[in-house]
Amino acid sequence: MENIGIVLALLGAALAALMAGIGSAIGVGKAGEAAAGVLSEDPSKFGKILVLQLLPGTQGIYGLLIAFLTMTKIGVLAGDSNLSWQQGALYFCACLPIAIVGLVSAIAQAKASVASIGMVAKKPEQFGKAMILPAMVETYAILALLISLLAVSGVSSLNL
Repeated sequence: MENIGIVLALLGAALAALMAGIGSAIGVGKAGEAAAGVLSEDPSKFGKILVLQLLPGTQGIYGLLIAFLTMTKIGVLAGDSNLSWQQGALYFCACLPIAIVGLVSAIAQAKASVASIGMVAKKPEQFGKAMILPAMVETYAILALLISLLAVSGVSSLNL
């Protein structure tokens, strides 16, 4: 198969967007369930609760960013793509950090967000502390984004 390189690279891009997006959808959904319960009792907490609900959604954005960057680098968006199978495999591997960590960290971040939503329900003045808890999980999604970003950017400079 002469187009195996492009297939592998596109599979990596698709996994980055899909897996991180699935994690974010699950995460935002779980946090939304907790948010709805709090808001049914006290709608005045909407602004604070919304921020906590949205935090697990960032991984989906990171996965989408890597997918777009990969498609740009391999020439798919310009309609001119020619990759060896080795380059395609490298792009595939470069997309895996944000795909895997994005999925797992969004779900883990949702659990922290749900707990923080419960905290804000009882003590709204503790919003700052409540926000730090799920934000700590974000650190690992950002590290995975950075690794995928550097790897995708570096593949084209390799002489294969």
